Amino acid sequence: MIGKLTGLVDSVGEDFVILDVHGVGYVVQCSSRTLQHLPGAGEPVALSIETQVREDAIRLYGFASDIERDWFRLLQGVQGVGAKVALALLGIMSAAELGQAIALQDKTAVSRAPGVGPKLAARIVAELKDKAPAAAAFEPIALTAGVGTALPNGAEDAVSALVNLGYGRPQAVAAVAASVKALGAEAEVGALIRHGLKELAQ
Repeated sequence: MIGKLTGLVDSVGEDFVILDVHGVGYVVQCSSRTLQHLPGAGEPVALSIETQVREDAIRLYGFASDIERDWFRLLQGVQGVGAKVALALLGIMSAAELGQAIALQDKTAVSRAPGVGPKLAARIVAELKDKAPAAAAFEPIALTAGVGTALPNGAEDAVSALVNLGYGRPQAVAAVAASVKALGAEAEVGALIRHGLKELAQ
């Protein structure tokens, strides 16, 4: 199985890149977002790879990061989501944005992807709400809260406290993010926890 490829960009198609690895051209399917961020022809690039073996073909899917690849795998665990729909979702949202949408149960954001109707969007956010592929998919909290790039003081402690109370990390991050937005980046841990609990009770 191929997990990573490092080579030179040979050419880019509508939904794939041909990657030249020591003279061998690999056809790697990618999301539109990944394709847009590839360097020019002849330039080096490294892609995380998901290899899928079928009876009639072996397909390679390429991603800018391991976390994006993890989301691709996770998305396909939802009934009705195949590789095409998973790539479409990753084409309109970064891994962090997708994690944020799922944490906030934002069905509207998810349904913007081609091939994702309201029912499928609802199923995706419901089934994946407690299944982040990695904690980094939901970080930084500041991104979710819209308060800049620095992590608010005490935010991670507040998230940990809510997780210890039995809430899933995605929900805890979303609640603390909303609390930071409402109370400010300098809010104390206790205040963030109390406000977070109110958010989770809604």
